[in-house]
Amino acid sequence: MTDSKNAALEIHEITFDARDPHALAAFWAALLEREIQPGDMPQDDSVLVAPTPGQPGLLFLRVPEGKKAKNRIHFDLWPTSTKRDEQIERAIGLGAAMLADQRRADGTGWVVFADPEGNEFCLGRGVAERAAPRPATGKPSA
Repeated sequence: MTDSKNAALEIHEITFDARDPHALAAFWAALLEREIQPGDMPQDDSVLVAPTPGQPGLLFLRVPEGKKAKNRIHFDLWPTSTKRDEQIERAIGLGAAMLADQRRADGTGWVVFADPEGNEFCLGRGVAERAAPRPATGKPSA
């Protein structure tokens, strides 16, 4: 699954509780441009978004209760081949809800979202955007 050869442990999957595992897996698969494991069906109690080289799978498990509190951990996502603002629009189109817009006039910052079941994640700028000079200073931005 990963390209680590000498690690004693690796993250194999990150597991989410979900009221509707297939629907939530479909959201994350679309957002991350991955596939749901072949054979996982909407009625299944567990659905896997397949891992990619160097990244773990995402496993969604059916639970009866909804999300009750703020996440204690969340994903910070950075675009690899597009700009942050393009991915923000894409996330909204896929069903994410914007919780907080932390973008600044100089182009730095991020946006906090909730997935369709309320799990928070952030979208920041990718490496190319971070390396581009800021309009006001001409220096690379954070």
